[in-house]
Amino acid sequence: MTVGERLLELRKKKGLSQEEVANVLNVSRQTVSKWEVGESTPDFDKILPLCNLYEITSDELLTGKKDIVVEKENDKRKIFARNLGISIGLYIFSIVLIILFAAAFESPVIGVCLFFIVVAIATGLIVYTAINYGTEKEKTEEDKQLKLVCDIIDIIGVVIYFLVSFKTGAWHITWIIFLIIGLLEAIAKLALSLKKKEGEKNNE
Repeated sequence: MTVGERLLELRKKKGLSQEEVANVLNVSRQTVSKWEVGESTPDFDKILPLCNLYEITSDELLTGKKDIVVEKENDKRKIFARNLGISIGLYIFSIVLIILFAAAFESPVIGVCLFFIVVAIATGLIVYTAINYGTEKEKTEEDKQLKLVCDIIDIIGVVIYFLVSFKTGAWHITWIIFLIIGLLEAIAKLALSLKKKEGEKNNE
């Protein structure tokens, strides 16, 4: 397939007319037509705008070969999102188990055991996914502070959860503590975000 044939195919996939492509690239419709029939090729300064318009890489436009690195990165993101969703579902399911065994079967001990098993599976899946499919990103000082605060909230929250649960035996109610943990983490993120914006404002 020639460059012109690829341009024609890409334009049709986008549902654009030659006139619309010409307007975006600031060229005439006849120029776009000549590219597509192979009478001429796009100038160098039009390659990048064409790639942006059709959402492809320059290598894919010129050679027809898809960027394997980009595809692999997209696949990694899909797997990361899928596994994260499964893990969140397992965490929710673990809480349901405690409520179910405490309320319906009057056996909170079994519910707690199953809770730990499911939480362990969910946590293991998150760790595995983060190691194999997570994207590396340089952490700022603010990110490190936020992670530290969230870790402290998590630890304190879990300790309080088990202390209250074992003391009262109200496993079907004390799971609300996890909602409070999530709320506190959201507040911490908001506070840090506002602090960051305030700092940027003062630096202007």
